[in-house]
Amino acid sequence: MPHIHEKIDYAADVYIVNDGAVLLRMHEKYDRWFPPGGHVELDEDFAEAALRETLEETGLTVKLLGDEPAIINDEEREVRVPYFINRHRINEVHEHISFEYFGTSETRELNPAEGEKQDGFKWFTKEELDDPAYGVDSRVSHYAKTALEAARK
Repeated sequence: MPHIHEKIDYAADVYIVNDGAVLLRMHEKYDRWFPPGGHVELDEDFAEAALRETLEETGLTVKLLGDEPAIINDEEREVRVPYFINRHRINEVHEHISFEYFGTSETRELNPAEGEKQDGFKWFTKEELDDPAYGVDSRVSHYAKTALEAARK
């Protein structure tokens, strides 16, 4: 999805864990490893965006980790709290505020939606996240290792 706002957009990502490994994808535009995720659309909250983007990009049904939000009534509800929130520059004039969720999947079988990138995914172990040969940046590695730990609990 293209940027919604000129200056800043919200994004949501999910660090998906399965059997001691976390899924990352090589981003074609930035040539860096990132978790599945993307822009929050105007009619969804951050957790909804995280699950939608994850399903589109991977085909995985993900169970988010953390406390379930309490539904107050049919018109008002709490939004699931992410594990991390960060703000980062995309280019000279645009930034993202990203909501970083952790989740688990029962399978590693990927089936991205039509029109989505079909390759460039890797399930990383903790040791591989630290391996300089892969070049996973420190923020992504920290979040991924924290997700691995959270999924073990």
